[in-house]
Amino acid sequence: MDISIVVISLGLLVFVAHGLEDLFARLKIPDVLILLFIGLFLGPVAGLVKPDITDRVGPVFTTLTLVVILFEGGLRLDLKVLAKSLVGATGLTIWSFVATLLVIAPIARLFLGFGWLQAFILATTLGATSSAMVIPLTKRLSLGEKTKTILTLESALSDVLVLIVTIALVTAQLEGELKLGHMFGGMFSSFFMAALIGGMAGFFWSLALHWLHGLQKSIFTTPAFVLVVYGMTQALGFSGAIAALMVGITLGNIRALPPSFLRKRRDLLASPNETELAVFEEVAFLLKTFFFVYVGILIQLSSTFVILAGIGITLALFALRVPVIHVSLFPKSAFSRFEAMVSGALNPKGLAAAVAASIPLQMGMEGGDDIRLVVFSVILFTILAASILIFLIERGWLNSFAKTLYGRYRPIDVGETGLAEADPNPPQT
Repeated sequence: MDISIVVISLGLLVFVAHGLEDLFARLKIPDVLILLFIGLFLGPVAGLVKPDITDRVGPVFTTLTLVVILFEGGLRLDLKVLAKSLVGATGLTIWSFVATLLVIAPIARLFLGFGWLQAFILATTLGATSSAMVIPLTKRLSLGEKTKTILTLESALSDVLVLIVTIALVTAQLEGELKLGHMFGGMFSSFFMAALIGGMAGFFWSLALHWLHGLQKSIFTTPAFVLVVYGMTQALGFSGAIAALMVGITLGNIRALPPSFLRKRRDLLASPNETELAVFEEVAFLLKTFFFVYVGILIQLSSTFVILAGIGITLALFALRVPVIHVSLFPKSAFSRFEAMVSGALNPKGLAAAVAASIPLQMGMEGGDDIRLVVFSVILFTILAASILIFLIERGWLNSFAKTLYGRYRPIDVGETGLAEADPNPPQT
C-alpha cells in the first residue's frame, strides 16, 4: 500500500474518531463498535490491510496503548475512593475469573472438543475485561466514583491474573505438571512488587518534576517515564501494567499521601496540571481509537464453527456476569441498578485476551491455533455485546429488565442514565 494513502487514512481516522465521540455524546451510538467495524472492513472484508503487516508493529502498539490508558486512568483515581474500592475490585476480579473458568471450560470441553487442560486454558484467556474499553467508558458514564474505581481496577488486576495463569497452564500442558505453589507465588509477587515499584517511581518522578524545571517544559516526559517504568518492571518479571497504573495513582494523589512530613512539605512535590491531564487524555483517546481498528483488522472469522463458538461463549460470559455482580458489589445500598447494569455489561475482552491467546501457539502447544481463533472471535462478539448493552442502558430501555436482574440495588434515579454532563462524578450514598 502506498505510504501516502496510509498517512491520509491515519489522519482521516483521527477526524472520524472525534466525530464518533460527538455521535456517542449526542445519540449514544457506541464509537468503539463503529471503530471495530472499520477495522473489520479494512482487514477481513476488503483485504486492504493484511494481518501480517500489523504483526510487525502490533505488539509494541498494543503495549503502548495499555500503558498509556492505565496510567491516564490512574491519574483520575482518588486515593480515598481507591481505599474503599479495593476490596470490591479484588472480589469482582476473583469471582469473575473463577466463574469464567467454571462455566467456559466445560463448554469448550463438551461443545468444542478440547481436552480439559486446553479447555481451561481457553477459559483463562477470557478471564479479563478490556482496559482499553472499560476505562474510557467509565469516565463518560454517570457512575459514582466507587463504581468507576472498581471497574478500572478490575480491568487492570484481571489482565495480570489472566497472563500469569495462562502461562502456568500452558507450561503444565507441555511439561505434564501443574505447579500451583509457583503459580500463586508468582501472582502475589507480580502484584505486590509491581505496585511497590510503581508507587516508588511515581514519588521519585514527583520530586524530579519539582527540582528539574526543564522536565516541566515537555509534557511528554512523564508518559516517557511511565514507559520506562513499565519496561523495567516487565524485565524484572513483574507486572508492568500494575506498575503503570500505580505511577498514575501516585502522581494523581501525591499531595494526599502519608506520612505526615510529606504533607508539611507539599511544596517539594509536583503533579500533572490540568493542561497535562488534558493532553494525556487526548493521547489515550487516540491510542484507543487505533487499538480498536487494529483489533478489527486482526479478527479472522474463518469458519462457521469459529463464529458460532464466539457467539455461544459470549452469551455464556454475559450470563455469568449477573451473579458475579450480585456477589461482588455490596452493600446493595451503595450501588444503584444503573451502576449494577453497567457493571454487568462491561465484560468485553481485549488486549489481555489477545495476548494470552497467542501464548499457547508461541510455546508450541497442540491446539494453540484453534484457541487463538476462538478467542479472537469472542473478542469481537463481547465488544459488540458490551457496546449494544451500554447503548440500550443509556437510553433507559433496559430499566424494566434491570428491576428483574438487579432488583436488590437502589432504584434508578431520574436522570441517572446517560452520559455524564455537568457533574460527571455524582456522590455515592
